[in-house]
Amino acid sequence: MDARKPLDMFAVSLTAVLCLCFGLQQIVLKVAAPDMAPILQISLRSGLSALLVWLYMVCRGEKLNLLANGIWKPGLLAGVLFSLEYLMAGEALRYTSASRTTVFLYTSPIFAALGLHVLEKTERMAPLQWVGILLAFSGIALAFFGQGGSADAAHGHQMLGDFLALMAGASWGMTTVVIRVSRLAYVSAKQTLMYQLVAAFVLLLVSAVCLQQTAFTLTPRLVGSVVFQATLISFAAFLAWFWLLRHYQASRIGVLAFMTPLFGVVLGYWLLHDPLEPGFLQGAACVLLGIVLVSGYAWIGQGLRRLWPFSRFQA
Repeated sequence: MDARKPLDMFAVSLTAVLCLCFGLQQIVLKVAAPDMAPILQISLRSGLSALLVWLYMVCRGEKLNLLANGIWKPGLLAGVLFSLEYLMAGEALRYTSASRTTVFLYTSPIFAALGLHVLEKTERMAPLQWVGILLAFSGIALAFFGQGGSADAAHGHQMLGDFLALMAGASWGMTTVVIRVSRLAYVSAKQTLMYQLVAAFVLLLVSAVCLQQTAFTLTPRLVGSVVFQATLISFAAFLAWFWLLRHYQASRIGVLAFMTPLFGVVLGYWLLHDPLEPGFLQGAACVLLGIVLVSGYAWIGQGLRRLWPFSRFQA
């Protein structure tokens, strides 16, 4: 029997706050980019967050052994994929807007669903979920190519940034697959997070050196960005998210996560004056609807069965 609770007002409110924080992530990186390259920002925040997670575990008397029982192998793979996600997301912000980066990055549930469909028999997708997959990819194509009015050079740069953000979403989705199908599914969320944070700190720092993106200007804006990301995003928000998934029904929480790209688009337009072309908005709407169909299939099924008790709809 599933001991996780259905959503209540506290869970919905906390999820909304977390989605707002996650939606701010790309905005903050973009704002501080003139002072420090995004991938170097992410490397530093990951290192600081790993330290905070370790201190948190010490205070709770929890042991951390990243090399125990061969778990380090899938842990390393998850860490590398996590690092690739943020390497490509950081580079995407150099070429495209924060709004577009957020939408393409949060296509991750689509890639995770496809990977789990292949590798995990209990995660086979139903016809309605396949409709969501097709709708999401149609939205990606519409958002990707619906960029009228741009100059050729700017258009090319934006397409490169969009592609990098989409590949970041794919990497995130594959990280989810690795965690679900490997021994990482049986270790604490904090230990899994540590694998990702430590790998991101090391690999993104090396990437910043190789890409000659280590120059920075120490400003209050930069300090605020790194502190916000390290303490609120990579530490507090991630731990709160894992707490929600542990205590509430994950499918419900996953559906509400679509608020993150919505917040990202709105905040990008409001704070950074990101342009919002009609094609992009239409494509983003299709992507979000597709994610809801894929992630919220069980929830939708329960709703349909309540409306039509004799329905043969299977969740």
